[in-house]
Amino acid sequence: MQSRSWRNHSSVIEFILLGFSRNPKTNWILFFLFLFLYLFTVLGNGLIVTLIRVDARLHTPMYFFLSILSLLDLSYATTTVPQMLIHLVSQKKTISYIGCVVQMYVFLTLGITETWIFAAMAYDRYVAICYPLHYGVKMSQTLCILLVVSSAFCGLICALVYTVFAMNLPYCGPNEINHFFCEIPAVLKLACADTSLNDQVDFILGFILLLIPLTLILASYVQIFMAILKIRSTQGRIKAFSTCASHITVVTMFCIPCMVMYMRPGSEASPEDDKKLALFYNVISAFLNPIIYSLRNKDVKRAFLKFINMGEDTQ
Repeated sequence: MQSRSWRNHSSVIEFILLGFSRNPKTNWILFFLFLFLYLFTVLGNGLIVTLIRVDARLHTPMYFFLSILSLLDLSYATTTVPQMLIHLVSQKKTISYIGCVVQMYVFLTLGITETWIFAAMAYDRYVAICYPLHYGVKMSQTLCILLVVSSAFCGLICALVYTVFAMNLPYCGPNEINHFFCEIPAVLKLACADTSLNDQVDFILGFILLLIPLTLILASYVQIFMAILKIRSTQGRIKAFSTCASHITVVTMFCIPCMVMYMRPGSEASPEDDKKLALFYNVISAFLNPIIYSLRNKDVKRAFLKFINMGEDTQ
């Protein structure tokens, strides 16, 4: 019933995604580039999830959250990249109205969930470094599951608010979205009505869903760095900091572009800049996360080598 009410406000039954270029040669180059990035994203994130699943030494809260992050990155990229690849080499670059709504909702749900998972990961590092003797008690399995479920619930509800406000507007043409997927800022530019209320909703939700988790992350790391400075040995400080460096890098890559995209007025947005930002937190971030976590993590490297040896032994 909800989808029918949206359709009644709009004469558009499908959208055309303009993508990156109208040049076929450029599109083929982009196709192979993004295909490589996507396949590596699937392989890298899938491998991290598998290693954490099969290696008992990785059955800790930190790696539990990392496996959830990898699943989110994998799903996040899969929501947009396969369709983008098809459109790069196809003459038909359309997406149905309902398909656009679904893509928008799923994309937002995964993205919002990920921001809160980052906050949960920061809290995990705070407890591990500031309260090492109580880590097992404070970061219980029940708490970890509760943090993930509450993050997902927040994503589902807030994404619904975003999507309803965006798609409740009338869309009477044109129907060309200057983007490679149905992202709210790009879709809103086609609305046949005033979108100032949507800009306000986007800003308020952006504040809640980005700045609050970032504030929690910042507060956690202030406490962490204060605890690290109290460690007497240089080796101990380096080890403690190394467990946080990967997380800080990933959070920065994901959240800063999202803040720029969703917390600025729609009138200030440039379509080309929006596409670059979306590529960064949707494709590049998901591609780099497995590299960042594996290169800086001895436990993951050890589990990978063990996994390879297991495969050789079975042969």
